Amino acid sequence: MLVVDRLVKHYPTGGGEVVRALDGVTLEVMAGELVALYGPSGSGKTTLLEVVAALRAPDSGRVIVGDRDVAGLSVREAQRYRRLDLGYVSQSVDLLPGVKAIDNAALKLLGTRANVREARDAVAPLLERLGLGDRLEHRPDELSAGQRQRVLIARALSTSPRLLLADEPTGSLDTRRGREVLDLLAGLCDELSIAMLLVTHDPQAAVHASRVHELEDGRLSARPPAAPVRLGDDGR
Repeated sequence: MLVVDRLVKHYPTGGGEVVRALDGVTLEVMAGELVALYGPSGSGKTTLLEVVAALRAPDSGRVIVGDRDVAGLSVREAQRYRRLDLGYVSQSVDLLPGVKAIDNAALKLLGTRANVREARDAVAPLLERLGLGDRLEHRPDELSAGQRQRVLIARALSTSPRLLLADEPTGSLDTRRGREVLDLLAGLCDELSIAMLLVTHDPQAAVHASRVHELEDGRLSARPPAAPVRLGDDGR
């Protein structure tokens, strides 16, 4: 579903040196797989997500989603790709204050041709599947941190994307709520046959992953899913 092929992205620095954010990264994530990606700050994880999301162009290499190289999309094509084919869940809980959970979840669909009623009807079952059936009319300040994160997951999945990117989705949650979110993401990935790339520091993610990789200094290495994850990359 996702094929990253020999991806390179370098950044020049003011001192004449080069930061090798991505240095020949190759990675595959198939439908129904959750692949976890670890690495210290500055290792290139965010750059990789931005290139896969067609927010940043690589210096060389390909990013194949389905049958398209998204690294070569036009601005308009990239916007459509992010809106329809890609779901994105971040650590930052980007919900509109004062707006009901069901309407916050429907925002992505409203960027398509769906009207408000159609968008609400589409996301309500997702919110129920995520355990928020009794919270549809609640506003963000009436929801827990874990519940707000689930609203974001519903928004990301609302357009039935083929690929889901998750950037530290448990970073602001305690251990129990983080485990709940990871359980949900892994279950939905399998149930909906979505390819998912999860960037994280959370050691719990390795338990849920089909495969585990580490990115450091722009280079990717693999390790068994069952291997213990080192703590301390983020000071925890």
